[in-house]
Amino acid sequence: MSVYNLCYLFMKKIILFSAFFIALKTYAQVPEDAIRYSWYAHTGSARIMAVGGVMGSLGGDISAPFVNPAGLGLFKTREFVFSPGFMSNKNKADYREALTENKKNALTLGPTGVIIGIPELFKKDCSSAFSIAVNQTANFNNVVHYSALNNYSSFSEQFAEEMAKSNFSINNILTTNSPLPYTVAPALYTYLIDTVTVNGIVQVKAAPEYLLDSGKAIMQDMNKVTRGAMYEWAISYASNIKGKWLYGATLSLPVLNYHSKTTFSEKDPTGDTSNHFNSFSYTDDYTTSGSGAGLKLGAIYRPKDYIRIGFAFHTPTLMNLTETRSTTLNTVLENPTHSYEVSSNTFTNNQPGEYQYNYTTPWKAMISGSYVFREVENVKRQKAFISADIEYVRHSASRYHSANADPTTDEKNYYKGLNAVIKDNYKGTFNFRVGGELKFNVIMARAGFAYYTNPYKDIAFKAGRMLLSGGLGYRNNGFFIDLTYVYQVKKDVDLPYRLADRANTFANLHQQQGSILTTFGIKF
Repeated sequence: MSVYNLCYLFMKKIILFSAFFIALKTYAQVPEDAIRYSWYAHTGSARIMAVGGVMGSLGGDISAPFVNPAGLGLFKTREFVFSPGFMSNKNKADYREALTENKKNALTLGPTGVIIGIPELFKKDCSSAFSIAVNQTANFNNVVHYSALNNYSSFSEQFAEEMAKSNFSINNILTTNSPLPYTVAPALYTYLIDTVTVNGIVQVKAAPEYLLDSGKAIMQDMNKVTRGAMYEWAISYASNIKGKWLYGATLSLPVLNYHSKTTFSEKDPTGDTSNHFNSFSYTDDYTTSGSGAGLKLGAIYRPKDYIRIGFAFHTPTLMNLTETRSTTLNTVLENPTHSYEVSSNTFTNNQPGEYQYNYTTPWKAMISGSYVFREVENVKRQKAFISADIEYVRHSASRYHSANADPTTDEKNYYKGLNAVIKDNYKGTFNFRVGGELKFNVIMARAGFAYYTNPYKDIAFKAGRMLLSGGLGYRNNGFFIDLTYVYQVKKDVDLPYRLADRANTFANLHQQQGSILTTFGIKF
């Protein structure tokens, strides 16, 4: 089974997080959000993606502002670049030894914008460059689905736990201004959870637990459809000092739009009508949008004409985000048979919940090296290059904060608990990219490889990304076009729910992604 005993510290932080979560009424941030907005493969132009995404020391491409802006210093003319693409996802999920498959396709956009190279009139071998560009750094269009029998736990038990720890009465919760409108209130209203007296002690129990207590299994089904993307606007400047040192800086302005619709259902597969529970279906409709700002700083040193060494640092990006959320729950009970349905809007004055908060991305640092064969002033005689990047991303440094100027004690405690969970769940990762190009006058052939390591601390969570790529390019008379295919294999985990009193069950995800990327450019 895909059930693992999580380490003591992890469970302690989950309990702490749960305790803070139940005290708040509209917050929905979870640790997985931090990874969603930081753990993704580098994206670039078709040329750069063909060589594995390497851009730390290479320069001379519109991808430079998003990785190492010093690379803009190699431009001495003006360019306009457009990079459309197409992505195909194939997902497999292993949940409690049951395999499911699904597919999702989407359009993508690589670096697109204008570069203006400015030669220095009175300083030989010196120049500067300015660029405005946009790039789709993450594409969220995907479908994750899995289904299996579970005799270990129920999704509904998290609502029972939340109710038991909340210290709220049923009358407090079932109001039009409920403190727990998305979880406990709908569960109580539809009798998915209820109070029972056992040996004179009042307890909160979920209806599916009657089935589990009898030794039977529940049929569970999880379906999550996500869409949206994260785009980054880059305003960049670079300086070239006699061809030896190149310096650059980018003002990064990310824009985020993420939407997920998750439906989790459970049903009794036995046909026994005496165990109280028949089925339930819970739908969570969630949207996050917002923008932010950060800096990317870089330098490239050329000790020889054919050697380039690059350094880059990306500061944490501060983002202001707004989330909206609404849920629906349908419960069918037996003996006697009753069906109940309710929306969370019933408990939020008939309006979807909305909340603003701040999110800080982790910082990144990179070192890179390139070797250019036959590096001469006439670029038409440059025959090949090979380049590699090593990148460090500190995922555990992601942080959430209240957007209120004077946050309440509950808000402070909530974000303190959430950030503690992130710090204990995630770690820094090293990412590796390598690639090269062969040039045949106006035609170029390219190939590359990239690997992004596991951001989870827990050894039970197997995750990583591997990219294999190849492509062709054509450059002649101020016009160029590049075509690339990238094959990506991604391993990850998905926790459909968390319980504080036991180890959590989760699905192992295996994603195969094929991307066709094109880049068109013209010098003017």
